[in-house]
Order: sequence, then structure tokens, then C-alpha cells
Amino acid sequence: MQTAVFNDLFPLFNAASPETIEWLMSITVEHEYPAGRAVLMEDAWGNAVYFVESGWVKVRRHLGEDVATLAILGRGDFFGEMAVLDESPRSTDVVALSSVKLLSISAQRFVQTLFKDSQLHHRMLQLMVRRLRQTNFRFQLRHQPPAIKLINTLVVLGDSYGSPSPQGTAIFAIPPKDLADVSDISADEASKILEKLEAKGWIKSDTAQQTLYLANMKQLAHLAGKT
Repeated sequence: MQTAVFNDLFPLFNAASPETIEWLMSITVEHEYPAGRAVLMEDAWGNAVYFVESGWVKVRRHLGEDVATLAILGRGDFFGEMAVLDESPRSTDVVALSSVKLLSISAQRFVQTLFKDSQLHHRMLQLMVRRLRQTNFRFQLRHQPPAIKLINTLVVLGDSYGSPSPQGTAIFAIPPKDLADVSDISADEASKILEKLEAKGWIKSDTAQQTLYLANMKQLAHLAGKT
């Protein structure tokens, strides 16, 4: 992978120096996982930070007998940094939603790099604050109707990881149960809302390609309160 491609793919490294990018590219380890495979296990100690080169993963937490999806991450995002930075066991696990390609950087080398490149350190803080703000916004939606919650989730996924296409913004066809967990609604509500959105022509599903097209992002963003 060329330096420019690496830099464009991962927003975390937009502010890093060329020397930092070259160093990181030389120490990354590549991984490939099929859909359904656990990438990281809960209670494992943080030994690396992972970056999504392609595909989709979900972050889960076990609640007794139940499992809840906390977040869905796609191309260009990263995970595992919290266990690395606070040197504690992971409180969640990560599972591949689709086939995924990941890059990993060992905990020690990642922390060393943050200390050496202040711009990268600052960028890391910015992205972590951005995640916190997204979480806060979801909390503010807790009293909103289920449709608004789900639409907000779809818009965030489209804005963060979607690819433009003639049919609209393309994202992975995430199972309703995972969308429901992230949106804090029931799986039944999620399925019914998706059916209504498709009937209106605002989304289109392609089961064969495992793709969901957000056909009317402008309208969806308006409903989600993003405009």
C-alpha cells in the first residue's frame, strides 16, 4: 500500500508526519477474517490497535446471557485503542459482520508513536471526542420515536463509511438486530421501520450483494436532525 493511500484510508493518520506514516506502514500486520469470526475477545488484555482496511465489524458487550451490539465500524475506522491506552482488559468483543481485512499495530509501538508525533496524538484525541459526541447525541435521542433513532443510525453509518453509487449511499446490509441494539430499539421495531423506509423508496436493499442503499440521504438526514 502506498503512503498516500494509507493516509487517505485512515483518517486517524491525516495529521501524521510522512516519517510516522512510513514507520507505521513498516510495522503493521495484516489479518483477514470471515463473517461471523470473533476478532477480539472480551476480557483479553489489549496488545494491539486494529484498523479496518475493508469490511464491517460490530463491537459487542455480554450482559449475562444476552449480547448487545454497541457500535458498528467500517472501512477506515479503528478499535482496541481503549484497552491499549488504559492498560486494562477489554470490556467488549469485536466480531466480523462481513469478511474483513484488518491491519494491527502492537500496543507498545502504537503508544511509542503517539509520544513521538504530537500531531497524531492530537488527532487521536479529536476522533475519540467525536465518538463521545456521537454517543451523547444518541443519548439525547432516547425519548425520540424508534424511527428517528434508527434513521439516525443509518445516516451516521452512511456518512462515516458509505460509498457513493447510482442507487444511493451504499452500506453493508447490517442485520436488523444489530441496528436495533445500536439504535436502542427492539429488533421487531427495526424490521418494521426498514420495511416502511424501503416502501417509501428512501432505502433499497440488495440481498444478493449484502448491500443497503440509502437512496435519499438528504431526507433521511433531515429526519435524523442532522440538517
